[in-house]
Amino acid sequence: MSVADLVESNTSTGLRQMLRLACGQTQLLVPIDVVREILEHGRLTVLPRTPDFLHGVMNLRGAVIPVVDLHARFGFGRAVVEKRSAIVVVEVPDAQGHDMLAMGLLVDAVFEVLDVEPAAIEAVPPLGMLVPPAFVAGMVNVRDSYACLLNLAHTLAPAELARLIGQGQRAG
Repeated sequence: MSVADLVESNTSTGLRQMLRLACGQTQLLVPIDVVREILEHGRLTVLPRTPDFLHGVMNLRGAVIPVVDLHARFGFGRAVVEKRSAIVVVEVPDAQGHDMLAMGLLVDAVFEVLDVEPAAIEAVPPLGMLVPPAFVAGMVNVRDSYACLLNLAHTLAPAELARLIGQGQRAG
């Protein structure tokens, strides 16, 4: 989704609420309307022969939820789980765009919900980003620092994640 799409889709509703999180030194924003819940890091089942970005799976009230390590997904190496680490459960469209899939995001910390004016979402600069630009939908100035609005459609694209997991299993 482009910055123009984000601004256009929100002009009628005014402010857009975003959850602010941390992944390493990077501040991230996720639209609150895709957040299902926020959990403490707990017991996960690690799957053998899967890429580093798949931290494991968890049972959430009878449903198996994959948990994606954003550190590894962004190419930063595996996350070190600490006291403030959390799993943010989000819903993303499936590969066909018909149903919603729940996935967990392993992050270093969850901070707050912010109100963001659609016009405050800026374009992603071509250089100087720690997070690969394909994973970012826009930039937002938060307290004199910039936060990356996460492009969940790309970061958690089910078909792409399945392809990468399949490659890992064949290689192992």
